[in-house]
Amino acid sequence: MSDCSINGIEACVFDAYGTLFDVHSAVGSLRDEVGPQYAELSQLWRTKQLEYTWLRSLMRSHCDFWQLTSDALQYAMDAKNISDAKLHEKLMQSYLQLDAFPEVLGVLSVLKKAGLPTAILTNGSPMMIDAAVNSASLNNVISHKLSIESVGIYKPDPRVYQLAADTLGLAPEKICFQSSNAWDAAGAAHFGFQVAWVNRYAQPAERLPGTPGAVISDLDGLLGVIGVC
Repeated sequence: MSDCSINGIEACVFDAYGTLFDVHSAVGSLRDEVGPQYAELSQLWRTKQLEYTWLRSLMRSHCDFWQLTSDALQYAMDAKNISDAKLHEKLMQSYLQLDAFPEVLGVLSVLKKAGLPTAILTNGSPMMIDAAVNSASLNNVISHKLSIESVGIYKPDPRVYQLAADTLGLAPEKICFQSSNAWDAAGAAHFGFQVAWVNRYAQPAERLPGTPGAVISDLDGLLGVIGVC
């Protein structure tokens, strides 16, 4: 799955959760303790996590992603009738050690060898993204780790994408942005980035402003789209 219309880029910027890191590996690593509802719990946790970013932004009531993630987990556990404070804490700690998708290290290594700066642009707090990058041994292939905490509002607010452009010192059209979240891909494209939507789960396109320049099934597809070998 690839539609190549991305060229002239000078840096690659990546969403973190769902794009580089498998958000469901947190619950997956504790599935025996969570029980048969583990997949449902993980999906609901992720759904509420995203909903809370949008709702808090609209309400102008920001909290950092660690607190928000804890709140979303508590909602999911309540919804599944799981009352276990120790399990809640274990799941939160597991979120700091998410699995990277299998192709991530290889793709980032090729980009580094090609001389392209690579950045993470994430809703995650600095502590969270530092932990995830360290756990996955990606420090040597990431040039910048950028958190929305620098601007105090969640994606897809344009100020978040501007943070990457300002940090890299590049016009938006010189940046290729990758996200597995269709709404994030749309927001970044609407802002002005060239976007490769990493459509890992064959989802339909969103009906939102901003159209990705390419659609790929995983990050391996990025290299062909931008012409890096």
